[in-house]
Amino acid sequence: MGPPAVMSQTAEPSSMGRASVSYFKRYKMEVELSAVPAVDLREGFHALPWAPPLLDTHAEVLFAAFRQEIDAIVFPSLGNRDGCGALMTEITRRRGFVEEATWLLVGPDGPCGSVQGLREHRQVGAIQNVGVLPAWRGRGLGEALLLLALAGFATAGLARGQLEVTASNDSAIRLYRRLGFRRTKTLYKAVPALFPVLGPFD
Repeated sequence: MGPPAVMSQTAEPSSMGRASVSYFKRYKMEVELSAVPAVDLREGFHALPWAPPLLDTHAEVLFAAFRQEIDAIVFPSLGNRDGCGALMTEITRRRGFVEEATWLLVGPDGPCGSVQGLREHRQVGAIQNVGVLPAWRGRGLGEALLLLALAGFATAGLARGQLEVTASNDSAIRLYRRLGFRRTKTLYKAVPALFPVLGPFD
């Protein structure tokens, strides 16, 4: 079965006392971009390519999509609006920012999904923060965002797409495998234990 998805330990004493740390198991996964399927959006949905005026909207969607999820514990910036705004600003200012792989999904009630892309290496694009609002999940929108990002990487001349996922996120891992992603590495993300990590996160 391998190590658990979350491990906790107490760090060495410091001037602030003993600090508890949790380690979240994550997988790095990759896919070849040689044959990315076409995107088939449901009726009533459309995708907007990246444009600077959409930054705040991307941030709002990320906050609404992740604030109740385990990723907001692993990456605390996803758990508040200001953090999501700072994250989007940082991503879009990176030298490796890939506009073609950054999309905002809009549905009948407004923006409902976001994905961003970065060039990690010369031939590898890294998908960032695939987020869909809870009310719109189960409609294939996460898959559509992934395919949009992968097609964008291919347009930018990259050969492979890459992402990371928390090991306990079974539904996301199933989707990634179905789209051809294969696990290439296991990582452990250290997070100060400021939040309970019991129940479904174990």
